[in-house]
Amino acid sequence: MRVYHTAMSLGLVNSIIEQIGVTFEHLAPYLVFAGVVFPILTARYACNKTGPWWRSRELMTDLCYWFVVPVFTRFLRIGLLVLGAALLFGITDETQLIAFFDRGHGPWAALPFWAQVSIYLLASDMLLYGSHRLFHNMPLWKYHAVHHSSEVVEWTSAARFHPVNLSLGTVLVDVVLLLSGIPPLVLSVLVPFNVFMSVFVHANLNWSLGPFKYLIASPVFHRWHHTGPDQGGNKNFASTFSFIDLLFGTFYMPPNALPSHYGVDMPHFPQSFGGQLLHPFRG
Repeated sequence: MRVYHTAMSLGLVNSIIEQIGVTFEHLAPYLVFAGVVFPILTARYACNKTGPWWRSRELMTDLCYWFVVPVFTRFLRIGLLVLGAALLFGITDETQLIAFFDRGHGPWAALPFWAQVSIYLLASDMLLYGSHRLFHNMPLWKYHAVHHSSEVVEWTSAARFHPVNLSLGTVLVDVVLLLSGIPPLVLSVLVPFNVFMSVFVHANLNWSLGPFKYLIASPVFHRWHHTGPDQGGNKNFASTFSFIDLLFGTFYMPPNALPSHYGVDMPHFPQSFGGQLLHPFRG
């Protein structure tokens, strides 16, 4: 029995290591692109004079979020999809599961691919908007505060999310939409787009996108969201489409002004990766 448990533990460790490698392989092109392009852009269009991203005192913490947390969310997403298919549709066989998710099911699966992508993009942003607003209230704020703890907002800040925040946000939204019938192939298009949008809106740029600011989220739009609640901290919740904030009265971009201070008003908030993961559970 002890040998069996040891083998199981080694198998789990190997699987985790393998997923970390897969995560690095998928993320490396984005990190290289962002790491090279954004410093060039910020040399001319910086919103805040904070120096290059590689000198940030928060860099090691952010890198841990980039490479460790996605492994957890990948396992969780797969597990919830398998559990949902079993509970909602009675599908437990591996071959049937693959067939069930491969091309989607129901009315949405019959739509053209461009329509599936459009529906997923808009529906996910609407659901994430609602989830985001919930996380700005207790008792969920203690998890989302991790993301807002960045005092130097840079493109590297994009991945700083507590696993609980991701589980009840992005992961849950993906699972709901995939179980409703949208095929996973849609994610192959939207995952790169979502990663790009996330690093873009967190980039240290003074871009507001002019008249398009009412349609698409911009760096200035999202940087206001990282300010104090007396400014834009409780505004600009949308991840991609800023018009969602317009619809619900939470759009905030004061004219001729740029945000300057970020972080959370929580004394002694931990700066380390491990400390931030444990922080919500301490009292």
